[in-house]
Formats: sequence, C-alpha cells, structure tokens
Amino acid sequence: MKKLFLVVAMSSLAVVVADAAEQDTVNRCAAIISQFQQMPEKAIPRDVLRRAKGLAIMSVVKAGFIFSAKGGQGVVIARTPRGWSGPSFIATGGGGWGLQAGAQVTDFVMVLNNDAAVHAFSRGGNVTIGVDVSAAAGPVGRTAAGAVMPTAAIYTYSRSKGLFVGVSLEGAVIGTQRQSNFNYYGGPVRADSILTGLTKAPPGAAPLRRALGP
Repeated sequence: MKKLFLVVAMSSLAVVVADAAEQDTVNRCAAIISQFQQMPEKAIPRDVLRRAKGLAIMSVVKAGFIFSAKGGQGVVIARTPRGWSGPSFIATGGGGWGLQAGAQVTDFVMVLNNDAAVHAFSRGGNVTIGVDVSAAAGPVGRTAAGAVMPTAAIYTYSRSKGLFVGVSLEGAVIGTQRQSNFNYYGGPVRADSILTGLTKAPPGAAPLRRALGP
C-alpha cells in the first residue's frame, strides 16, 4: 500500500514538473529572486550576492498524507567574465513516510560561494547537498555582517507557504535536466558549456539575469 501511494504521488508530481515549460521555469526563478530581495528583514545580503560565483534557484512541492512525495524544478546560473551565464535546468524529487499531512511549496535560493560549488553543478549529473558540497543557512538582512567570509560552499535560503515544517535541503539530490536544456537551447548542450558562458544565453533569460544584477 505504501509503495503504491508513493508511486502515485511521485507520478503526479512528475507530471506537474514536466508540464512546466522551460521559459515558465526561468520566469518563476526571476520572480523568486525579486521576492527574496523584497523581504528587508530576511533578504539575501548584497555582499553575499556580490561575492557569489553562482546561484541555484528552485521551487519544491511537497504533499502527502502519512506518506509524502516531493518534486521541484529550477535553474542554476553562474557568474562569468562577461556577466551571468544562461540558465542550466535542475530538478529534485523524493519520498518518505511518517506522521505528516498537508502540502507545501518552498522556494529555495542556493548561493554558490566558490568555484567548487559551481563545478558540482557543471558536471551534468547529480549533486547531493551536504555530501558533494557543504551547505549552511545563509546570513540574512541588510545589516548582516557582509565582511564575514563564507563558511560553506553553499548558503541556502528558503521561504515556504503551507503546513509542513522543518524544511531543509540537507541530503537532497539535485540533478541536471538534460532534456530541458536541449529544449531551451534548441539542441544538445552541456551544463558546463552553459555555466562557463561558452553557450550564449537565450533572450528569454534576460529577466533572470537582470534580477541578479551585476
């Protein structure tokens, strides 16, 4: 029974993710960045963004009753000598069970603080947060100590709407979506080619790149 429910739940989430057009995902990620910057008390400090080597942005849906499933999609984007790269598409999914009920949508912004973190997302495979790269909750607010050097390869930020609590990305497996990259760029393209700027960003990526600033 548990396995049957989990299969059905994961299938439903997969359909939701698959139905999201690539441009819609990029637009949603641009909106997420803007929304985070409109929360003065919990905004990502400007110094953190200025030092960032890249960002991974995604929305994750978690739903269930006793058994649960989650799935989400987003993009990772990196800083290059010519400005921000185009977006490389990523996704996550998983399931679990226990005394839980409800539904939740959580927006995540992961600030990639060093080249190793960007490289982890450039390989075109899976990245396990907390295993392949260290992660910690990032400092927040305009008055955060911007002079403090990063303590982890990734700073994580999140905002949620729903009933689940204790949201964390620790242990989450995030994978490159090769088909979404193919669709968005109009042909086969590698994640490292996108994130190093060798592959030109499509015009549709302009709102996201503007939202990130210089």
